[in-house]
Amino acid sequence: MARILIVDDEPSLRDSLQRTVEREGHETVLAGDLRAARKALAEGGFDLLVTDIRLGDGSGLDLIAEARPAAPRMRILAITAFGSVDVAVDAMRRGADDFLEKPFRPEVLRARLERALEPVRLAGRVARLERENEVLRAELQDEHAPDPLVGASAELARVRDLIDRVAPSAASVLITGETGTGKELVARRLHQASPRAEGPFVAFNSGAVPEGLAESELFGHEKGAFTGAERRRLGRFELADGGTLFLDEIAELAPPLQVKLLRALQERRFERVGGMATVQVDVRVVAATHRDLEQWVREGRFREDLYYRLNVVRIDVPPLRSRVDDVPPLVDLFLARYGTRPDGRRLGITGEALAALQAHPWPGNVRQLENVIHRACILAREDTLTELDLDLPGAAPAAPESPTADLRAVLARVERELIERAVREHDGNLTAAGRALGIERNLLRYKLRKHGLR
Repeated sequence: MARILIVDDEPSLRDSLQRTVEREGHETVLAGDLRAARKALAEGGFDLLVTDIRLGDGSGLDLIAEARPAAPRMRILAITAFGSVDVAVDAMRRGADDFLEKPFRPEVLRARLERALEPVRLAGRVARLERENEVLRAELQDEHAPDPLVGASAELARVRDLIDRVAPSAASVLITGETGTGKELVARRLHQASPRAEGPFVAFNSGAVPEGLAESELFGHEKGAFTGAERRRLGRFELADGGTLFLDEIAELAPPLQVKLLRALQERRFERVGGMATVQVDVRVVAATHRDLEQWVREGRFREDLYYRLNVVRIDVPPLRSRVDDVPPLVDLFLARYGTRPDGRRLGITGEALAALQAHPWPGNVRQLENVIHRACILAREDTLTELDLDLPGAAPAAPESPTADLRAVLARVERELIERAVREHDGNLTAAGRALGIERNLLRYKLRKHGLR
């Protein structure tokens, strides 16, 4: 669809042009004189200018001469009286791309429109290619894009099952979970399992973009829409056309943008910032947040209608501390990513170190585990990671040698005795014994193995 400005001082001819053009599926803006035409052109965004040469308050030749340098990519079709060859030549000299002699038949007008708009269609194809290239570049820059959901726990298996069931539909999905649990990976798997897998996956972090720029980032902008807008830019919605748009940290979206997002979700259309043309898109929206959106709705911080529009299907991603069976395969993944020496040797990990990782509560979830393994791979002196290589927040620092060796032995003996007593008093119930000792059940299991207790 092209956006066409029609300029003619004869209402009947102007209306006839409008009907013919709109039947071809294009959007029209009408101007009855030179003044109105100049005002419309100043707003910009036109693909084609169709203007009569003779206007009531001036000459269309002047309009063509002014429009050509102001909008070099816009096509211009001049309308002249029959036999006015000299005028037509002058119009072409001033910047018109073609001319049409009055009176003309509708089929002639359609043919001239087709010819005039061919470069516009070509530019549209180029814009689509640029959009696809931009999406591909973004995916290549995201080092985590190819990663699947890694884990062997029953909790993660339930997440995978829900993804596989909802993927074939076009319903909006809300992914919830603590920071660092891998919500974007869930969104990517959802996209890959859907009929849109061949289309783009475009991510937008609502909390990482300043409020003043968020609307332009989401919906794009026209040239001149604001200071610094030197060219038209496509927003994330257009970049995701035919694919999936992932809106991360959706709770951070400003209230005015929540309104525009709701309309875009309901109607699948929107206007770019500074533009008048309506853009139609086919996008599946997947949102994510670590906030309690229901509480935010009750507090008036998030629109209730938008919440229900996004929350058609909800996927809760469990924290890492509740799926410790996923720690070993995740460690293997991160060792493969970061644990290769310059000479090609691969780092391993001891059983004790792996047990310590499984016992850790991981408040930062998978992202924190990745950080710990990455750091350990950089600083490790040997080819196998041990407990001493792991910088676990809250863990006791490694004790120095010699002067305090006896003290360490005493503390280890006291710890062993306390654990034995607590487990015995609670008849082997590790949950109850851990509660009595003030530690998590997983940490108690690790210490049992450490002291050789059953």
